[in-house]
Amino acid sequence: MSSDKSYIRRCFELALLGKGKEGTNPIVGAVIVHDGRIIGEGWHQQYGGAHAEVNAVSSVREEDIHLLVDSTIYVSLEPCFHHGNTPPCVNLILDKGFRRVVIACLDVDERVCGNSVLKLKDHGVEVSLGVLEDEGKHLVRRFFTYKQENRPYIILKWAQSKDGFIGKDGEQVWLTGKVSKTLVHKWRAEESAILVGTNTAVVDNPQLTNRLYPGEPPLRIVLDRQQRLSKTAHLMDGQVPTWYVTEQPFDHPHVRSMVMPFDEKLIPNLLDALFGHKMKSLIVEGGSELLSTFIRLGLWDEARIFTADKRLGHGIKAPDFPFDTIHERIQVGDDQLDIIMKPTS
Repeated sequence: MSSDKSYIRRCFELALLGKGKEGTNPIVGAVIVHDGRIIGEGWHQQYGGAHAEVNAVSSVREEDIHLLVDSTIYVSLEPCFHHGNTPPCVNLILDKGFRRVVIACLDVDERVCGNSVLKLKDHGVEVSLGVLEDEGKHLVRRFFTYKQENRPYIILKWAQSKDGFIGKDGEQVWLTGKVSKTLVHKWRAEESAILVGTNTAVVDNPQLTNRLYPGEPPLRIVLDRQQRLSKTAHLMDGQVPTWYVTEQPFDHPHVRSMVMPFDEKLIPNLLDALFGHKMKSLIVEGGSELLSTFIRLGLWDEARIFTADKRLGHGIKAPDFPFDTIHERIQVGDDQLDIIMKPTS
């Protein structure tokens, strides 16, 4: 079991290499082991491309191909059962004659969800399921949320001072350092969309891009009920696809106008629109009122809170966040980062 865990952990490491490129698919890693030696590795590198199991088999050297029938394949998520952009990976595993398959967790997609495990067992393959299961589920939490709750995985993110303020009225305030800023750009490259409210857009004039980190930029979304944002603002520059959510029709060549009532259904309606456009994850970057709305509605999955080594004395209070079970605490330059996962019911 200890060796099984070490190889599954390697699957997790490989899976993370595909983060931000998987589209609505899960990130997955696979490792092929023969007699204690890794002979193949792979991960899902690009949406629409080969899955982890296919890439792992393809990585096996020609002189080791004959070893597959006596090898174990480790996978971070149950192999796919259905035809999509690629053939079912469970068929590949059977075709190559693997004697054993070790899987971290079942796929929640109703087209899979245990079907591959049953098929493997029906064909005489030994299957070990649930190795580091909780870690496996955490790895694909965006995909699971998207499939099970029909909405994007929601990450709340803000920076606050030591005395609990996120900024000052009508004034742009930088709290965190350069290392934290680069990390935030990395996060943006890994998620589907990013959202800000009117005040943040007007006062900070953010670009909401990942220009400090390689990868695809997220869809930018701004809520602007009264159309206060300048037409020359960064969010209107056309550099990145942008949704401009407002109550009245709005014409601008570089943004997509999304007309929605600004009532109690605004956020659920926006999430429905994102789900319909296959956006698997969303970062909510502020301001305080918008973040507080998501918290009040219970529409969040993860919070990433920077606390800077600064005091403001007065200003805009950070959101009232009554959750204190810290999943991870990291020192990022001079800033402290707390990652909090939403409690499970």
